Amino acid sequence: MEDFLTPLWLSCKLAFITTFSLFIIAVPIVYGLSMKKFFAQSIVKVIIALPLILPPSVLGFYLLIALQPNSYLGSFWNMVFDARLAFSFEGILIGSIIFSLPFMVNPILSAIENLPHHLSEASYSLGKTKWQTFHKVLLPNIRPSIISAAILTFAHTIGEFGVILMIGGNIPGETRVASIAIFHELESMNYDMANQYAAVLLVFSFVVLLLVQFIHKNPTRPIIC
Repeated sequence: MEDFLTPLWLSCKLAFITTFSLFIIAVPIVYGLSMKKFFAQSIVKVIIALPLILPPSVLGFYLLIALQPNSYLGSFWNMVFDARLAFSFEGILIGSIIFSLPFMVNPILSAIENLPHHLSEASYSLGKTKWQTFHKVLLPNIRPSIISAAILTFAHTIGEFGVILMIGGNIPGETRVASIAIFHELESMNYDMANQYAAVLLVFSFVVLLLVQFIHKNPTRPIIC
């Protein structure tokens, strides 16, 4: 039983840390893209969205090169923490954050850009700064989109396979998350165990979609602080 639960626990741990980290990263990114105008803004948006269409094997290959022990990042990590990044939990965490970035940023950014302009104008007329308007007016008015982005990011991380396999391999208790465990059990011809993992992920995915549907059917009222 413990062997069965370990990959599920690793998947949940990876998804939770990835989602929390991405929310912290996404807020300043969305603020910069929605409240500021700067050169090459469109290019930044394309870079953020790139993991949506880039094959996981391509992204995984370049991340593996970037995390290997003789790379700048890999050698720095080894010098500071005396540990490797490639084929470690920390390595797949970095990969998950990069791979799931558009799932957190794009829904929040899209929701901000689609808000009525009068909300910002009313806030500015009350003497609020751009940051205060963004933090106290715009973000509260897109709460359902933020929650949906967090749920989708969590679910996407749970289902990651290609990037994690290339960066982390299949190390029990370290990088063997649920999606990798299915692959491992299939290789071992253990179809019953693979079916159990697949069933858990199927039920989880169904619940996630129900939650997203419920959130979008219950929008919040406009807020002006």
